Amino acid sequence: MARIVLVGAGSITFAKNLLSDLLTFPELTESTIVLHDIDQGRLDTAEAMTRWMVTELGIGAKVEAHADRRAAVDGADYVINEIAVGGMDAVRRDFDIPAAYGVRQTIADTLGIGGIFRALRTIPVMVGLGEDLAELAPDSTLFTYTNPMSMIPWAVYAGTPFRNVVGVCHAARDTQRTLARMVGVPEEEISFLTAGVNHQAFVLRFERDGENLYRRLDALIEREPELARRVRVEVYRNFGYFPTESSEHGSEYLPWFLSREEEVARYRLPVGVYLEWLADGWEEYEFHKRSLEAGRGVPIQRGEELATLAIHSMETGTRRMIHGNVRNDGLISNLPREATVEVPCHVDRAGVQPVRVGELPAQVAALNRTFLNVSELTVKAALEGRRDHVYQAALLDPNTAATLPVRRIRELVDDLIAAHGDLLPEGIRDSHV
Repeated sequence: MARIVLVGAGSITFAKNLLSDLLTFPELTESTIVLHDIDQGRLDTAEAMTRWMVTELGIGAKVEAHADRRAAVDGADYVINEIAVGGMDAVRRDFDIPAAYGVRQTIADTLGIGGIFRALRTIPVMVGLGEDLAELAPDSTLFTYTNPMSMIPWAVYAGTPFRNVVGVCHAARDTQRTLARMVGVPEEEISFLTAGVNHQAFVLRFERDGENLYRRLDALIEREPELARRVRVEVYRNFGYFPTESSEHGSEYLPWFLSREEEVARYRLPVGVYLEWLADGWEEYEFHKRSLEAGRGVPIQRGEELATLAIHSMETGTRRMIHGNVRNDGLISNLPREATVEVPCHVDRAGVQPVRVGELPAQVAALNRTFLNVSELTVKAALEGRRDHVYQAALLDPNTAATLPVRRIRELVDDLIAAHGDLLPEGIRDSHV
């Protein structure tokens, strides 16, 4: 049976969700579940949780736990990545230092100055993982959840011999469900086509039996003017297609919102909200840990995690469609071939098979290229150890550039490099342009 590895398994809530799916598929109950984390305490908690779930379900799954990554991935069939390099301390630096310069952020993990630095400290680890997989599990599939999704798969396939990497994210699926609810049409009756860049993909087709459901959405917005106080609705009204990321998150990828205090109020943007979410996540980890220590276990609740659905399809031949983040290679003809794009993918025993979308509407592709400019320079900065590319990525970032002049952006980059220190590639730390 399958050898399924969770890298970053100490992210207990996320691991619990993945395992609840994996261990309740009848066809996967004899799999070997392998856990890896560099934090031994969290790894121990993850192992205790997994063994409790296996016993509670009465299944034959085998469980391994390894602090050594190479031992964990050796012979893997599937690897699910969920790491957060630097943990909560690094995220606080990503928020606090830019805030001192007047740069507002909400989530700081996808684009923006926070997204750039999350990528810079994550890419070296992911390159190491890619090299391990190329050597120890060359036929495996790597599913990665870690943001920035537009940069992490790109860095793996550009910086290592390993190519079979797929980024998975709920945003496209959740947006389609949201739109179905908004217009009052059952999701299964709607024909959707959603594609672009992760967290900035767009719903390109939204129809039922030839009816353009965008017209129903327009009528809803007209009836409910408060909807216009959402960033994603404003983007839709100006660019003609609905984006796949929440308003608070999507505001970070554009120059018009967080850089202006009155717009923060108008669009009700929760500056710094991710720090609150992290604090909640820490409390949830402690709750689950205490529950396991007391023998009460954790809830086992089936969900629809994309990586687990894909693994089930690849193991059983059950054909599904998910949205995956993969190397473009012409899937979207008016975006760079080497970029990571988010497109529909069919999954079955043949693996993950991306759908060729063709040309995006010009205005949508233009927004995506602005996004990808930052992604490309950040990936190159990490792989080549070039501090000048970090400056350039920050200078081209829409929110940062809308907030600060050139000199202050360079000073901000220098301060973040000094603060993150050894978490960053050596060339970036040691060079100064």
